[in-house]
Amino acid sequence: MVTDPDLAQRIAAADRALAARNPAEARAILEAAAQSEPHDPAFWQRLATVRQISGAPVKAIEAIDRALAFAPLDFINLLMRARMLDQAGQPEAGEAYGRALAQKRPDPLPPSLGPAIDRAEIAWAAHQQQLEARLHAAVEASGADLTPAERRRAERLASNVTHRTRIYHSQATHFHYPGLREMEFHDRALFPWLPELEGLTQSIRNEMDQVANAEEAVLVPYVQYGSSEPLAQWRELNHNRDWTAIHLIERGEVVGPNAALCPQTMGFLDGMDQPWIAGCGANAMFSLLAPGTSIPPHVGVANFRLLCHLPLIIPGRCWFRVGEEVHDWQLGQAWVFDDTIEHEAVNETDQLRVIMIFDIWHPDLSPAERAAIAATVGAAAMPAGAL
Repeated sequence: MVTDPDLAQRIAAADRALAARNPAEARAILEAAAQSEPHDPAFWQRLATVRQISGAPVKAIEAIDRALAFAPLDFINLLMRARMLDQAGQPEAGEAYGRALAQKRPDPLPPSLGPAIDRAEIAWAAHQQQLEARLHAAVEASGADLTPAERRRAERLASNVTHRTRIYHSQATHFHYPGLREMEFHDRALFPWLPELEGLTQSIRNEMDQVANAEEAVLVPYVQYGSSEPLAQWRELNHNRDWTAIHLIERGEVVGPNAALCPQTMGFLDGMDQPWIAGCGANAMFSLLAPGTSIPPHVGVANFRLLCHLPLIIPGRCWFRVGEEVHDWQLGQAWVFDDTIEHEAVNETDQLRVIMIFDIWHPDLSPAERAAIAATVGAAAMPAGAL
């Protein structure tokens, strides 16, 4: 809002000239006012508009830059600047659209801005696509002999550069060991036992069926927090059997009634390099997610462990997101991921989804580091209810 009465009068006169379809007069009025170097972003925004209308795009950009000097993150002025750069054929227009859209807030905006925002989103998406294609072409031209895992990381570099993907980091809720590789889904080559696990899918599924239907089996809600803990994101699932766990090993304790019914599964786990820490690990379970149930975005308790999933019952579209990577579960196709990177899961079907979950040590840790972690975490004590 313009607060200087004299400046307000000049702007009003310029508006009347514009209404009379006389942009030259409007510009002359505002250019004269600009000689006094007004400290008012609204004035410079108006001058930018008039300069643009009168066919002076470079001068228009100069004026909108003056407006942005007062409020560098103003969404409307950033949007105007991107559009002006675009109309002037400037190569930096694409990035300018991205910077503008980054400041768009959920607050209601004037409906008249709708077309401008739509144009900006289309232009930004086109810029991202073109830049990413150029980056991929540069990698190919370099002749770099990349493995499939390395290629995925190189592709992620490109999508991070274009801001099509976000950069996620480990955010362990309680135990963060420094210096470990942060990867959403870890490379299969690090875990040569995965094919053996996948080959046991039907046997493990049969044992899961047996324990799930056994009278002596122990089935509990996956989320079990106390009523005094601040858990808004878990309110719907807390103590709710829509997400049920059949624990085989829970915080370092074998759950006898369940484990006894799963000899092949337990036999496989005996060969796994799990973090046996009193009150914390190892852990292994069957995770049952009811039809139409969502597990909200969250992070795990400790980055010194990774989790392995083996899908056992996948009735249709059931997906899992870790950081920026979204994958559909496929029967018998296991993966290893870092649960201290934000992740979520959804069962979109009208039937039960079941996977096996167990933890393993992070492969970057030496035996001495594992011993130090076990001592530290054991002495600190795992918080009750922590996922």
